[in-house]
Amino acid sequence: MTFQLLIINPGSTSTKIGVYKDENQTFEVTIRHSSEELSRYPAIYDQLQFRLAAILRVLSAEKVKLDELSAVVARGGMLKPVPGGTYLVNDEMLETLRSGVQGQHASNLGGILADSIAGPLNIPAFVVDPPVVDEIEAVARVSGMSEIERKSIFHALNQKAVARRYARDIGRRYEELRLIAAHLGGGVSVGVHQLGRVVDVNNALNGEGPFSPERSGGVPVGDLVQMCFSGKYTRTEMEKKINGFGGMVSYLGTNDFKTVATKAEAGEPEARLIYNAFIYQVAKEIGSCAPVLNGRIDAIILTGGIAHGKAVIQAITEKVSFLAPVVVYPGEEELLALAEGGLRVLRGEERAKEYR
Repeated sequence: MTFQLLIINPGSTSTKIGVYKDENQTFEVTIRHSSEELSRYPAIYDQLQFRLAAILRVLSAEKVKLDELSAVVARGGMLKPVPGGTYLVNDEMLETLRSGVQGQHASNLGGILADSIAGPLNIPAFVVDPPVVDEIEAVARVSGMSEIERKSIFHALNQKAVARRYARDIGRRYEELRLIAAHLGGGVSVGVHQLGRVVDVNNALNGEGPFSPERSGGVPVGDLVQMCFSGKYTRTEMEKKINGFGGMVSYLGTNDFKTVATKAEAGEPEARLIYNAFIYQVAKEIGSCAPVLNGRIDAIILTGGIAHGKAVIQAITEKVSFLAPVVVYPGEEELLALAEGGLRVLRGEERAKEYR
């Protein structure tokens, strides 16, 4: 049986949509939203009808027949922490996404948009492996300060997708493997995948792990406290230093990794230093994951947009390949990952999870 899926991935200034027949993409477009258009809406949820209308216009222009869809699958938003998997959009999920109590992010619109289209068609709406997937062990939650618990916020959709893809490629099941997956993009997350669960991972959003093109990663805590209480910066400014204006932006004024790599290769001293430091920190984070698996690692997976760069991948590989074979799945392919999640449920390979 063939399934046809509509995939929706809302970003901060765009909405990416695609149509799949099984795993085969038949259509994809990125709908751009100008800052002027978005400025009319005070909150993320206020953009719902604007983005929905834009999606429906494109589908109509492309002559996509909605009544032929089997399901609508969307990127998950800032939900309550949940185990990985494909979730049926329900009323409780919609309320969490509308309220934004777990955080305001454009991805919160994903499940709502999917439900808005799927509901009238009487077909299921799903979200897959949202960024709040939380499968980490109790021992990994301990931070060293009793008032603070380590949280799991990472590139769950892509990490889980490439881990499953690797398992298929070698004829094994994801649930049988012990992997370390490093997503290298605007943020960097390095997860320990043990028998189908991500049992430890850095919080890629709020200041853990390696720095990235625009995020600080972990920084010396004492010095950070002094900055916070120096009177020079507001809370918002400090939060932006962690996420948005941290990492390469802080040092070099750009979040374009290709620009940094080009300058580094040309021998520009500061760019070279930051480029090498990025490689150093990513490799160090990967290495720190090895004891979680007692050194029994089937593979190290490098993925994300930065993984397209052959030189940076070669440099990281040289530092970590003594631990396990290194495999590379560049890019994110989020639409395909979402389609695969929906298909697993529609084919009966796994049961849709209930959000509570």
